[in-house]
Amino acid sequence: MYYNWLDRWDERRAQRGDEGKTVTEFALDAETAFPNAAKIGSIKEFCVIADRAVDDPKFYDPPDGGNPKFQESDGWLKFPSDIATDIDENNMVWAKITKGGSLRQAIVVFHHWNASKRNRQIAKFLSVRGLTVVEIAMPYHFERSRPGSAHADYMLSPNLGRTIQSIRQAVWDGRKLIRWLKSEGYEDVSVLGMSLGSWVAGLIAAHDLAVSKASLFLTGGSLADMVWSGRATRAIRNSLAPDIQLTDFRRAWGPLNMENYAHRLARPGLHLHVVLARRDKVILPELSHGFMQTLTRAGALPTVLQLNCGHYSLAMPPYILLAGLSLKRFL
Repeated sequence: MYYNWLDRWDERRAQRGDEGKTVTEFALDAETAFPNAAKIGSIKEFCVIADRAVDDPKFYDPPDGGNPKFQESDGWLKFPSDIATDIDENNMVWAKITKGGSLRQAIVVFHHWNASKRNRQIAKFLSVRGLTVVEIAMPYHFERSRPGSAHADYMLSPNLGRTIQSIRQAVWDGRKLIRWLKSEGYEDVSVLGMSLGSWVAGLIAAHDLAVSKASLFLTGGSLADMVWSGRATRAIRNSLAPDIQLTDFRRAWGPLNMENYAHRLARPGLHLHVVLARRDKVILPELSHGFMQTLTRAGALPTVLQLNCGHYSLAMPPYILLAGLSLKRFL
Protein backbone atom coordinates (compact mmCIF):
# COMPACT_ATOMS: atom_id res chain seq x y z
CA MET A 1 0.00 0.00 0.00
CA TYR A 2 2.74 2.48 0.94
CA TYR A 3 4.72 1.87 -2.25
CA ASN A 4 1.60 2.25 -4.39
CA TRP A 5 1.13 5.66 -2.77
CA LEU A 6 4.82 6.47 -3.31
CA ASP A 7 4.57 5.57 -7.00
CA ARG A 8 1.51 7.76 -7.41
CA TRP A 9 3.30 10.62 -5.65
CA ASP A 10 6.21 10.30 -8.09
CA GLU A 11 3.82 10.26 -11.03
CA ARG A 12 2.05 13.42 -9.86
CA ARG A 13 5.43 15.10 -9.47
CA ALA A 14 6.37 13.98 -12.98
CA GLN A 15 3.13 15.41 -14.37
CA ARG A 16 3.93 18.79 -12.86
CA GLY A 17 7.32 18.59 -14.52
CA ASP A 18 5.64 18.05 -17.89
CA GLU A 19 4.24 21.58 -17.84
CA GLY A 20 5.84 23.63 -20.58
CA LYS A 21 7.42 20.64 -22.32
CA THR A 22 6.27 20.28 -25.91
CA VAL A 23 7.22 18.30 -28.99
CA THR A 24 9.75 20.38 -30.94
CA GLU A 25 11.72 20.01 -34.13
CA PHE A 26 14.42 17.38 -34.48
CA ALA A 27 17.76 18.82 -35.62
CA LEU A 28 21.27 17.52 -36.22
CA ASP A 29 23.07 20.87 -35.82
CA ALA A 30 26.48 19.19 -36.07
CA GLU A 31 28.35 22.50 -36.40
CA THR A 32 27.18 23.50 -32.93
CA ALA A 33 28.44 20.29 -31.33
CA PHE A 34 31.63 20.03 -33.36
CA PRO A 35 32.69 23.54 -34.49
CA ASN A 36 35.28 22.25 -36.94
CA ALA A 37 32.86 19.90 -38.68
CA ALA A 38 31.70 20.67 -42.18
CA LYS A 39 27.96 21.08 -42.67
CA ILE A 40 26.38 17.64 -42.78
CA GLY A 41 22.89 16.48 -43.65
CA SER A 42 22.58 12.90 -42.47
CA ILE A 43 22.57 11.07 -39.17
CA LYS A 44 25.17 8.65 -40.51
CA GLU A 45 27.64 11.49 -41.07
CA PHE A 46 26.84 12.89 -37.63
CA CYS A 47 27.58 9.52 -36.04
CA VAL A 48 30.98 9.33 -37.71
CA ILE A 49 31.97 12.69 -36.20
CA ALA A 50 30.56 11.65 -32.81
CA ASP A 51 32.68 8.49 -32.91
CA ARG A 52 35.76 10.64 -33.42
CA ALA A 53 34.80 12.82 -30.45
CA VAL A 54 34.55 9.75 -28.21
CA ASP A 55 38.07 8.75 -29.25
CA ASP A 56 39.44 12.30 -28.83
CA PRO A 57 41.07 12.49 -25.35
CA LYS A 58 40.90 16.31 -25.47
CA PHE A 59 37.22 16.71 -26.38
CA TYR A 60 36.37 17.64 -22.78
CA ASP A 61 39.54 19.66 -22.11
CA PRO A 62 38.75 23.39 -21.74
CA PRO A 63 41.15 25.79 -23.42
CA ASP A 64 44.00 27.22 -21.38
CA GLY A 65 42.94 30.84 -21.05
CA GLY A 66 45.07 33.78 -20.08
CA ASN A 67 43.16 35.96 -17.62
CA PRO A 68 40.34 33.79 -16.22
CA LYS A 69 38.36 36.86 -15.02
CA PHE A 70 36.87 35.29 -11.91
CA GLN A 71 34.82 37.66 -9.75
CA GLU A 72 34.02 36.67 -6.15
CA SER A 73 31.73 38.76 -3.98
CA ASP A 74 29.36 38.13 -1.05
CA GLY A 75 29.35 34.36 -1.44
CA TRP A 76 28.98 34.41 -5.22
CA LEU A 77 31.44 33.60 -7.96
CA LYS A 78 31.01 34.40 -11.62
CA PHE A 79 33.20 33.93 -14.66
CA PRO A 80 32.77 33.76 -18.44
CA SER A 81 32.18 30.39 -20.04
CA ASP A 82 34.72 29.28 -22.64
CA ILE A 83 31.89 28.31 -24.99
CA ALA A 84 29.93 31.23 -26.41
CA THR A 85 26.29 30.58 -27.34
CA ASP A 86 23.63 32.82 -28.87
CA ILE A 87 22.02 33.28 -25.42
CA ASP A 88 23.98 36.00 -23.65
CA GLU A 89 22.76 35.01 -20.19
CA ASN A 90 24.13 31.50 -20.69
CA ASN A 91 27.64 32.74 -21.41
CA MET A 92 28.30 33.88 -17.83
CA VAL A 93 28.71 31.15 -15.20
CA TRP A 94 27.38 31.74 -11.69
CA ALA A 95 28.16 29.71 -8.59
CA LYS A 96 26.99 30.03 -4.98
CA ILE A 97 29.75 29.43 -2.42
CA THR A 98 28.98 28.21 1.09
CA LYS A 99 32.23 28.24 3.04
CA GLY A 100 33.10 25.33 5.31
CA GLY A 101 35.51 25.25 8.22
CA SER A 102 39.27 25.05 8.17
CA LEU A 103 39.31 21.95 5.99
CA ARG A 104 40.84 22.59 2.58
CA GLN A 105 38.18 20.48 0.95
CA ALA A 106 35.58 21.61 -1.56
CA ILE A 107 32.71 19.95 -3.38
CA VAL A 108 31.16 21.22 -6.61
CA VAL A 109 27.43 20.48 -6.93
CA PHE A 110 25.61 20.01 -10.25
CA HIS A 111 21.83 20.05 -9.84
CA HIS A 112 19.17 18.15 -11.77
CA TRP A 113 17.65 19.16 -15.10
CA ASN A 114 15.20 22.06 -14.72
CA ALA A 115 16.20 22.73 -11.11
CA SER A 116 14.54 26.00 -10.13
CA LYS A 117 16.73 26.84 -7.15
CA ARG A 118 19.87 25.76 -5.39
CA ASN A 119 19.68 23.40 -2.44
CA ARG A 120 20.38 25.20 0.84
CA GLN A 121 19.89 21.99 2.80
CA ILE A 122 22.70 20.21 0.94
CA ALA A 123 24.96 23.24 1.26
CA LYS A 124 24.32 23.51 5.00
CA PHE A 125 24.60 19.76 5.60
CA LEU A 126 28.05 19.59 4.00
CA SER A 127 29.43 22.97 5.05
CA VAL A 128 28.85 22.37 8.78
CA ARG A 129 31.02 19.28 8.33
CA GLY A 130 33.90 21.38 7.07
CA LEU A 131 33.48 21.25 3.28
CA THR A 132 33.18 24.34 1.14
CA VAL A 133 30.17 23.80 -1.13
CA VAL A 134 30.07 25.40 -4.57
CA GLU A 135 26.71 25.11 -6.35
CA ILE A 136 27.32 25.89 -10.01
CA ALA A 137 24.64 26.88 -12.50
CA MET A 138 24.62 24.44 -15.41
CA PRO A 139 23.93 25.86 -18.90
CA TYR A 140 20.48 27.41 -19.24
CA HIS A 141 19.76 27.02 -15.50
CA PHE A 142 19.28 29.57 -12.70
CA GLU A 143 20.96 32.87 -13.65
CA ARG A 144 21.79 31.40 -17.06
CA SER A 145 18.19 30.65 -18.06
CA ARG A 146 17.07 31.47 -21.57
CA PRO A 147 14.66 34.44 -21.46
CA GLY A 148 11.08 33.36 -22.09
CA SER A 149 11.74 29.65 -21.59
CA ALA A 150 9.67 27.70 -19.05
CA HIS A 151 12.46 25.17 -18.51
CA ALA A 152 16.04 24.39 -19.55
CA ASP A 153 14.98 23.18 -22.99
CA TYR A 154 18.27 24.14 -24.63
CA MET A 155 20.39 21.90 -22.39
CA LEU A 156 18.52 18.70 -23.18
CA SER A 157 16.48 18.60 -26.37
CA PRO A 158 15.91 16.87 -29.73
CA ASN A 159 18.57 19.18 -31.17
CA LEU A 160 21.43 16.65 -31.08
CA GLY A 161 24.24 19.10 -31.61
CA ARG A 162 23.06 21.73 -29.15
CA THR A 163 22.65 19.13 -26.40
CA ILE A 164 26.21 17.92 -26.94
CA GLN A 165 27.41 21.52 -26.85
CA SER A 166 25.50 22.16 -23.62
CA ILE A 167 26.89 19.11 -21.81
CA ARG A 168 30.38 19.91 -23.06
CA GLN A 169 29.94 23.51 -21.90
CA ALA A 170 28.87 22.28 -18.46
CA VAL A 171 31.98 20.07 -18.26
CA TRP A 172 34.27 22.89 -19.37
CA ASP A 173 32.67 25.30 -16.88
CA GLY A 174 33.02 22.78 -14.06
CA ARG A 175 36.64 22.05 -14.85
CA LYS A 176 37.42 25.76 -15.04
CA LEU A 177 35.85 26.20 -11.60
CA ILE A 178 37.88 23.30 -10.22
CA ARG A 179 41.09 24.92 -11.50
CA TRP A 180 40.12 28.08 -9.62
CA LEU A 181 39.44 26.12 -6.42
CA LYS A 182 42.84 24.47 -6.65
CA SER A 183 44.47 27.87 -7.17
CA GLU A 184 42.67 29.09 -4.02
CA GLY A 185 44.38 26.38 -1.99
CA TYR A 186 41.77 23.63 -1.86
CA GLU A 187 43.71 20.40 -1.76
CA ASP A 188 40.80 17.97 -2.11
CA VAL A 189 38.05 18.66 -4.66
CA SER A 190 35.00 16.42 -5.10
CA VAL A 191 31.96 16.58 -7.39
CA LEU A 192 28.33 15.77 -6.66
CA GLY A 193 25.81 15.41 -9.47
CA MET A 194 22.10 14.68 -9.37
CA SER A 195 20.15 13.17 -12.28
CA LEU A 196 21.30 15.09 -15.40
CA GLY A 197 23.91 16.74 -13.19
CA SER A 198 25.38 13.29 -12.52
CA TRP A 199 26.33 13.01 -16.20
CA VAL A 200 28.19 16.32 -15.97
CA ALA A 201 29.88 15.38 -12.68
CA GLY A 202 30.77 11.93 -14.00
CA LEU A 203 32.27 13.25 -17.23
CA ILE A 204 34.33 15.78 -15.24
CA ALA A 205 35.57 13.08 -12.87
CA ALA A 206 36.48 10.90 -15.83
CA HIS A 207 38.57 13.61 -17.49
CA ASP A 208 39.98 15.71 -14.64
CA LEU A 209 42.67 14.21 -12.41
CA ALA A 210 42.12 17.01 -9.88
CA VAL A 211 38.85 15.34 -8.83
CA SER A 212 39.39 12.86 -6.01
CA LYS A 213 35.80 11.81 -5.29
CA ALA A 214 32.62 11.73 -7.36
CA SER A 215 29.14 11.13 -5.97
CA LEU A 216 26.45 10.42 -8.56
CA PHE A 217 22.81 10.49 -7.48
CA LEU A 218 20.24 8.91 -9.84
CA THR A 219 22.56 8.15 -12.71
CA GLY A 220 22.92 5.89 -15.74
CA GLY A 221 25.49 5.38 -18.45
CA SER A 222 23.80 6.20 -21.76
CA LEU A 223 22.09 9.59 -21.87
CA ALA A 224 20.45 8.57 -25.14
CA ASP A 225 18.81 5.55 -23.50
CA MET A 226 17.71 7.67 -20.56
CA VAL A 227 16.00 10.17 -22.87
CA TRP A 228 14.46 7.41 -24.99
CA SER A 229 12.96 5.49 -22.07
CA GLY A 230 12.56 8.02 -19.24
CA ARG A 231 9.34 9.47 -17.87
CA ALA A 232 10.61 13.06 -17.79
CA THR A 233 11.77 13.13 -21.42
CA ARG A 234 8.71 11.88 -23.29
CA ALA A 235 8.38 15.10 -25.27
CA ILE A 236 11.98 14.75 -26.48
CA ARG A 237 11.42 11.08 -27.37
CA ASN A 238 8.28 12.00 -29.32
CA SER A 239 10.27 14.64 -31.20
CA LEU A 240 13.05 12.18 -32.04
CA ALA A 241 11.13 9.01 -32.87
CA PRO A 242 9.90 9.94 -36.40
CA ASP A 243 13.44 10.82 -37.55
CA ILE A 244 15.98 8.61 -35.79
CA GLN A 245 16.37 5.03 -34.59
CA LEU A 246 17.64 4.31 -31.08
CA THR A 247 20.81 2.62 -32.40
CA ASP A 248 21.79 5.78 -34.30
CA PHE A 249 20.73 7.97 -31.40
CA ARG A 250 23.04 6.10 -29.03
CA ARG A 251 25.93 6.53 -31.42
CA ALA A 252 25.19 10.21 -32.07
CA TRP A 253 25.28 10.90 -28.33
CA GLY A 254 28.25 8.61 -27.76
CA PRO A 255 30.29 11.54 -26.34
CA LEU A 256 27.64 11.87 -23.60
CA ASN A 257 27.64 8.18 -22.66
CA MET A 258 29.62 7.64 -19.45
CA GLU A 259 30.03 3.96 -20.28
CA ASN A 260 32.40 5.06 -23.04
CA TYR A 261 34.64 6.53 -20.33
CA ALA A 262 34.35 3.74 -17.76
CA HIS A 263 38.09 3.07 -17.97
CA ARG A 264 38.71 6.70 -17.00
CA LEU A 265 36.27 6.48 -14.10
CA ALA A 266 38.17 3.41 -12.91
CA ARG A 267 41.43 5.37 -12.70
CA PRO A 268 43.53 5.05 -9.53
CA GLY A 269 42.89 7.84 -7.08
CA LEU A 270 39.22 8.38 -7.98
CA HIS A 271 36.61 7.16 -5.51
CA LEU A 272 33.02 6.71 -6.72
CA HIS A 273 29.77 6.85 -4.77
CA VAL A 274 26.40 6.12 -6.38
CA VAL A 275 22.83 6.45 -5.08
CA LEU A 276 20.12 4.68 -7.08
CA ALA A 277 16.33 4.44 -6.78
CA ARG A 278 14.78 1.03 -7.37
CA ARG A 279 11.42 2.53 -8.41
CA ASP A 280 12.90 5.16 -10.74
CA LYS A 281 10.83 5.87 -13.87
CA VAL A 282 13.08 8.68 -15.11
CA ILE A 283 16.36 6.77 -15.16
CA LEU A 284 15.25 3.16 -15.36
CA PRO A 285 16.97 0.78 -12.92
CA GLU A 286 18.17 -1.46 -15.75
CA LEU A 287 20.14 1.48 -17.20
CA SER A 288 21.72 2.25 -13.83
CA HIS A 289 22.56 -1.40 -13.16
CA GLY A 290 24.06 -1.79 -16.62
CA PHE A 291 26.28 1.20 -15.94
CA MET A 292 27.40 -0.27 -12.60
CA GLN A 293 28.30 -3.52 -14.35
CA THR A 294 30.32 -1.61 -16.96
CA LEU A 295 32.20 0.25 -14.22
CA THR A 296 32.92 -3.00 -12.39
CA ARG A 297 34.26 -4.66 -15.54
CA ALA A 298 36.53 -1.65 -16.06
CA GLY A 299 37.98 -2.13 -12.57
CA ALA A 300 36.09 0.52 -10.63
CA LEU A 301 34.78 -0.22 -7.14
CA PRO A 302 31.91 2.21 -6.58
CA THR A 303 30.14 2.46 -3.25
CA VAL A 304 26.49 1.89 -4.23
CA LEU A 305 23.39 2.67 -2.17
CA GLN A 306 20.05 1.46 -3.56
CA LEU A 307 16.87 2.84 -2.04
CA ASN A 308 13.33 1.57 -2.60
CA CYS A 309 11.93 4.89 -3.82
CA GLY A 310 11.33 6.74 -7.05
CA HIS A 311 13.26 9.45 -8.85
CA TYR A 312 11.48 12.36 -7.19
CA SER A 313 10.68 10.70 -3.87
CA LEU A 314 14.40 10.38 -3.16
CA ALA A 315 14.00 13.94 -1.89
CA MET A 316 11.57 12.73 0.81
CA PRO A 317 12.44 11.30 4.22
CA PRO A 318 13.63 8.75 5.08
CA TYR A 319 15.32 8.33 1.69
CA ILE A 320 17.07 11.69 1.52
CA LEU A 321 18.37 11.16 5.07
CA LEU A 322 19.80 7.76 4.17
CA ALA A 323 21.36 9.21 1.02
CA GLY A 324 22.83 12.11 2.99
CA LEU A 325 24.37 9.86 5.62
CA SER A 326 25.85 7.65 2.89
CA LEU A 327 27.31 10.72 1.19
CA LYS A 328 28.72 11.97 4.52
CA ARG A 329 30.50 8.67 5.14
CA PHE A 330 31.86 8.66 1.60
CA LEU A 331 33.25 12.18 1.77
